[in-house]
Amino acid sequence: MPESSSSDVASLPSGRSWERFAFWGILIGALLLRLFWLGMKPPHFDEGVNGFFVDRLRETGLYRYDPENYHGPLHFYVLFLMQTLFGRSIEVLRLPLVAANVATVWLVLEFRRFLPWRLCAWAAAALAVSPAMLFYSRYAIHEAWLVLALVLLLWGAAELWRRGTRRGLWAMVMGATLAVLTKETYLLHFVAFGLAWLTLLAFERWITPSAPGWERAARQRWTRGDLGAALATGGLLTLFFYSGGFRDFRLLSGMVETFHFWGATGTDGDHSKPFYYWLELMVRHEPPLLAGAALTATALLPGMHRLVRFIAIWGCGVLVAYSLIPYKTPWCIIAILWPFAFLFGEAAVRYGRGRQGWIVTAVLAVLLGRSLGEAITLNYFRPTDPKHDYVYVQTTNDLALLTGPLMAKVRETPTTLHAPIHVFSGDYHPLPWVLGDFTRVGFYPKPEQRPQEMDALAIIAEEGRVDDVESALRQAYFVFDFRLRNEWAPGRLYLNADAFAPYLPGRQPELNAAQWYRNRAEAGEEGL
Repeated sequence: MPESSSSDVASLPSGRSWERFAFWGILIGALLLRLFWLGMKPPHFDEGVNGFFVDRLRETGLYRYDPENYHGPLHFYVLFLMQTLFGRSIEVLRLPLVAANVATVWLVLEFRRFLPWRLCAWAAAALAVSPAMLFYSRYAIHEAWLVLALVLLLWGAAELWRRGTRRGLWAMVMGATLAVLTKETYLLHFVAFGLAWLTLLAFERWITPSAPGWERAARQRWTRGDLGAALATGGLLTLFFYSGGFRDFRLLSGMVETFHFWGATGTDGDHSKPFYYWLELMVRHEPPLLAGAALTATALLPGMHRLVRFIAIWGCGVLVAYSLIPYKTPWCIIAILWPFAFLFGEAAVRYGRGRQGWIVTAVLAVLLGRSLGEAITLNYFRPTDPKHDYVYVQTTNDLALLTGPLMAKVRETPTTLHAPIHVFSGDYHPLPWVLGDFTRVGFYPKPEQRPQEMDALAIIAEEGRVDDVESALRQAYFVFDFRLRNEWAPGRLYLNADAFAPYLPGRQPELNAAQWYRNRAEAGEEGL
């Protein structure tokens, strides 16, 4: 019988040194890959929005859950705590998601309580080097929390079925609670979970059973009091965060209202993608997990481990559900990919034995190496390259044209924080968070909106506002072509020449008010 069919396995790696080495190597590797140069890419649009919400929370002491935001409140409280303890920086905002994703890799290894050790090691390695897992765990967005919640939910369910412990009960309830506190798509995963369980029971009853040993649930060793405590804790956490710390219970209605808005957004044409979009991303960028997805059919073979079979059914159900929704943003893929890591590990165990097993092992190792290579290239060399599918609505490196000289000026002259900065654009995130320490930042999204005094320390103008801005300036400026995002029409950045001359040595101001008017007059333009 293949190893994957064993009824149970030891909860800890054996004393063999290679197992201990693999365990710590995978975890440390996952951590280092996610920590290196964590702040090298500029804040993403959504990171700026999330950081802005955290700033609002700091100012008002209350996060008001907005059902149109489609994301639960927990993430904002975690970021608020991190920013309060360690200050404002993009690295600080991203660290909790790094921790969440590394915890996910560790939790996959903890499935060795139920599955063969080699299966778990291969699965954890596939997640550790996945380009999507690595890329989106280095973002201060919600997805890494959702993946951790779902894996914890599954671990708890397996522990309950196999051993019936209080630990399994608490893990399952806390996994579900974390999912509810993270993102409205929890409902999709919960429904798919229930349907997968019913499908598993029907398949095993009428078609083919799985390996012996998991036919019946273990005797449950928790009490009604344990169940009540777990559910009460999950319920109180949900009430606490969704009501703004028990301060406004009217906000709780948003937990239901959000699905109305979500239903409308799901058909939004702005981010519509074809049905096969997720599979296309897997083909291009996730070879180990694509292999796992391709092998889900093998989970239906006689003698398959029941937990692996359930994971395969659940994973396929989630993939189909996400594919049916027209609205697709690439970071959602990490909530789809992770079940297929177990199928990848199953292939390594089932087919990696015997005389020809080394060939399968070598092929799977090559797939992991391919994944690691792209993960490194994407995260450390192409993190803002719009040609890559995962780089989506990403802020460009042009942001450094503003923040580099600006932060240098602040370090030398702290009162710079109170100098005026103008942004003439209707699409300006992540600038509100990036410039959150500055006290006189003005955003003017409409053409008819403008400050009384146009001259400022720094000015950003999107295309279509450039002539209007330049005609009103009376001081000299260094001028840069500027594009906040690739979806942004090219605009310009203006840095006040008097303020920034020491930080741009040898450069002459490109814009001088008198010269600008003279050039226009020579061109014979009217209205001067």
